[in-house]
Amino acid sequence: MRTAPTILHLDMDAFFASVEQASKPSLRGKAVVVGGLGPRGVVATASYEARVFGVHSAMPMGQARRLAPNAAYLVPRFGFYKAISERVMELLRVLSPLVEPLSLDEAFVDLEAGGAAWDEQSARLVGARLRADIRAVTGLTGSVGLAASKMLAKIASEQAKPDGLVVIEPGTERAMLGPMSVRTLPGVGPATGDHLRRAGITTIEEIVEAGEDELVRLLGKSHGHGLYAMALARDDRPVVAEREAKSVSVEDTYDVDIHDRVRVGLEVQRLADRCVRRLRGAGLSGRTIVLKVRRYDFSTLTRSETLRGPTDDPAVIREAAARLLDSVDTTGGVRLLGVGVSGLADYTQEDLFAQAAGERTEARGPVEEPAAAPAEEQPALAERRWPAGHDVRHAAFGHGWVQGSGLGRVTVRFETPGSEPGRVRTFRVDDPDLEPADPLPLVLSRPEGGRGPEGGSGAVGLRSAAP
Repeated sequence: MRTAPTILHLDMDAFFASVEQASKPSLRGKAVVVGGLGPRGVVATASYEARVFGVHSAMPMGQARRLAPNAAYLVPRFGFYKAISERVMELLRVLSPLVEPLSLDEAFVDLEAGGAAWDEQSARLVGARLRADIRAVTGLTGSVGLAASKMLAKIASEQAKPDGLVVIEPGTERAMLGPMSVRTLPGVGPATGDHLRRAGITTIEEIVEAGEDELVRLLGKSHGHGLYAMALARDDRPVVAEREAKSVSVEDTYDVDIHDRVRVGLEVQRLADRCVRRLRGAGLSGRTIVLKVRRYDFSTLTRSETLRGPTDDPAVIREAAARLLDSVDTTGGVRLLGVGVSGLADYTQEDLFAQAAGERTEARGPVEEPAAAPAEEQPALAERRWPAGHDVRHAAFGHGWVQGSGLGRVTVRFETPGSEPGRVRTFRVDDPDLEPADPLPLVLSRPEGGRGPEGGSGAVGLRSAAP
């Protein structure tokens, strides 16, 4: 392990919910829940105000509504979150070439590799400046942990939440970890935690006292050795800048089970096209096509087919997915469908195009959106026209966001990130003056070359937070 706390872990605070609060003045300081709003939806993120009521990530949305009936419930705007995340990651890459993103709102940074920090004082200054720059760029807050290892840096950032900075000084790790719950350690979930509790082990210090042999007896060789090492604060994992993708996949969960076999087939074709768009966006192709089907009784089936070589051809992938679907009984109804591609490569094998129906000879073009949807799909599309929380613009009232819709009406609150809380108005869902809009920047652009608060500097830290 290192002798200085030069590994940084950044975790944005309640990221999705914080973005929504920053862009919607009327929701600041209020309970906000972001996730799927259908009967089978789950919570993606809850604001700290909503967490007071017991709402948390991965909770069924129905349960969240019972706990916090007066919260604002919004549909995620993933494209906007990703754009803001990219700005944050740019700030991290200024500090070091070794940045390991874990998700849109979380990453490790090796400060020593970039020469940004070499001891506790310099690391602490970098952490403080980073938090200030993130606020300048996005208007949001992030929590920073600094330590001599990845495990400890992540624990430190969790202690720093919300909007704080914690440094774990080398030499103090064992004393700090000792009284903590075993659940604090990576890889100790509910099942492992219960197993250890039944053995009388509830704290990290009790893991050390039990000894490595006892851990191996309880958890097996690999898990036991690893857990004992972490309890001793041993973690030599490096920060890895690039993680090779193993697969690309998309899936949808449906509010109502799909029973019609034709509709199931159409959904699989649509998912295959979405998967291809992701493949091409990443400059990848793949050999193995995977179909995932979760049936009405929650049983999940996975089928796969491996081609002669890698492809990103939509017709090939659609046909393979359709063949896989033929082997699955969907009589009782389907609640989730997914299509994925694995065995990834950065090239395609041209002779695979002959596998497509009719041995197409034209040059490969972009994936086209499906033609007009069947009549039975139209109601579902209409329901999604005005998702709660998404941006709209009205010809007379300007920019706003959807508070809700139903019974042929849509309710809009007209406000912007820099305005006071706005007024609410209701329109017909087909009002010609109302149209979807792109999100507005959370922070207005400043002149290039200026300096952010607390000495934060650099052009990246002064750009708008939206594309």
